Amino acid sequence: MPSRLLPVPEARVGERLDAAVAKMLGLSRTQVGQLVEAGKVLVDGKPANKSSRLTEGSTVEVELEEKQSEVAVEAEDVPELEIVFQDSDIVVVDKPAGVVSHPTQGYVGPSVPGVLLARGITLTTSGAQERQGIVQRLDVGTSGLMVLAKSEAAYAVLKQAFRDRAVQKTYHALVQGHPEPAEGTIDTPIARSSRHDYKFTISAGGKPAVTHYRLIELLPTAALVEVGLETGRTHQIRVHFAHFNHPLVGDDLYGSDPKLAQKLGLRRQWLHAVKLAFEHPITKQPVEFSSKYPSDLEIALEALRDVSFRL
Repeated sequence: MPSRLLPVPEARVGERLDAAVAKMLGLSRTQVGQLVEAGKVLVDGKPANKSSRLTEGSTVEVELEEKQSEVAVEAEDVPELEIVFQDSDIVVVDKPAGVVSHPTQGYVGPSVPGVLLARGITLTTSGAQERQGIVQRLDVGTSGLMVLAKSEAAYAVLKQAFRDRAVQKTYHALVQGHPEPAEGTIDTPIARSSRHDYKFTISAGGKPAVTHYRLIELLPTAALVEVGLETGRTHQIRVHFAHFNHPLVGDDLYGSDPKLAQKLGLRRQWLHAVKLAFEHPITKQPVEFSSKYPSDLEIALEALRDVSFRL
């Protein structure tokens, strides 16, 4: 069986063993937990509990099944993915729904690095094998702007910028109902669901998550809101609005009305990363990029704006 030696990076210090290894290898926590229970995960040469906290300077050794070790970037072009900007250090893309931010175990489909590879664009080798060059992620069903690193220097600076919350990430979301107040901040921690490995939930023991929002437009059965993120937790916008009874339109994973999505022709959550602004990691000049709504979101929005719309 192939083994992977994983020096504990600074970003993973203090995390649970199962959560950290899952992130580093692109596996689920359930898969990592099974490996731990089978004695196939060692920390500094010794078996460890899946809830053990990783410490600075440690090395994790993971014995993988052949199929688990083959998470790799495969070149596959997706014409809908637009290159918004690139230079020798970074590339900014407008990701369509249906493309994952990076290859993951068990997902069959195109990835952003795979599309770039198909176009001859190479990313830095910094990061875990399947996440090289990745400094931020968007859910597979979320469209919009992403920045990736092409040079090692850019990778290090951008990773720190995201950790320091120095990157402005702006989204537009269509939520069910009418949020009150019309402008506010949701500050509630988020953790992985104990019932379903692929879902997240509000939990006092979770990681801090801060979402700012303001109303853009009221519609008969929904509201268009602008969302700014201080943190970047998985499914953060989706979980926060669902928790306060305003799930994103089309987001069946977090309790949206399937009849509304069907009537609008939506097959994913109405969520788009419309703006990305940050200091260029090398030139130090401020840069800002924007993205228009893709056709499926625009069509759904226009349908709701029709005064004759009825559910």
